[in-house]
Amino acid sequence: MVADDMSGASGSGDDSADRNVEIWKIKKLIRSLEIARGNGTSMISLIIPPKDQIARVSKMLADEFGTASNIKSRVNRLSVLGAITSVQSRLKLYSKVPPNGLVIYCGTIVTDEGKEKKVNIDFEPFKPINTSLYLCDNKFHTEALQALLADDNKFGFIVMDGNGALFGTLQGNSRDVLHKFTVDLPKKHGRGGQSALRFARLRMEKRHNYVRKVAETAVEMFIKNDKANVSGLILAGSADFKTELGQSDMFDQRLQAKIIKTVDISYGGENGFNQAIELSAEALANVKFIQEKKLIGRYFDEISQDTGKYVFGVEDTLKALEMGAVETLICWENL
Repeated sequence: MVADDMSGASGSGDDSADRNVEIWKIKKLIRSLEIARGNGTSMISLIIPPKDQIARVSKMLADEFGTASNIKSRVNRLSVLGAITSVQSRLKLYSKVPPNGLVIYCGTIVTDEGKEKKVNIDFEPFKPINTSLYLCDNKFHTEALQALLADDNKFGFIVMDGNGALFGTLQGNSRDVLHKFTVDLPKKHGRGGQSALRFARLRMEKRHNYVRKVAETAVEMFIKNDKANVSGLILAGSADFKTELGQSDMFDQRLQAKIIKTVDISYGGENGFNQAIELSAEALANVKFIQEKKLIGRYFDEISQDTGKYVFGVEDTLKALEMGAVETLICWENL
């Protein structure tokens, strides 16, 4: 659980622990990049989003190289051309853009002792980066990396109304529609002559089947390796379908436990998805806080019960780590 000033990594090899370490690494990298300064505009920040083409970026760099050849100041011209060449050589290491995109920082920075030092960094971020960026400046631009850290919790959304259902996820500010289907439910029947009871029964049956289908699809979408792959679930919809789904026995227990909020929206589909995100913003912000409270809560439980299963302080913690006795490690981020 990573707060602005705290990170916990559990030793059980789970995804969230690995992710917390990744986040910590990126924060450390951002700090070192932010304080780096160069002379002239010889520091290049390049971010390529997941579905972009390496060829397009290479062509753009070639054009930039041509433009930079006209810079009047000799020192500046050489440093910019050097930086562009470094970026081009880094790009050659990749045949295609990695699944999460690609981040490259190249340039010459001036160290505290006044010496010049070349910096070449290229990496694939730990989650998709939805930004395209090319900047040549006297500093590195890390705003897009900050966005990666905004919120790494992934939330699932089920939007259902009388016309169909949509399954989506929200992570930070990138939203994905995983699946959607439409459904044709009979309206209430008002014509005489035919058995009203029979129609009511058929109608209830179709609604029941629809709820079952949504519940089954939810398992396909949000459960991987026998556990939920989202930090929380939001059920949204007009009418009472969402309530019915949440209370239904057909809805998987593992997902039922993840429901954080049920919201009323005025329409279904993608518009409903956007509306549901807006309405549940507050609930989503609390999840992270609660996770941290739980983590610290467990630690204090061990202390108050005096189980002896806790250590604090640098020396004791390092000893316990060497012995392999640590299950959960909580550390301050500015360590």
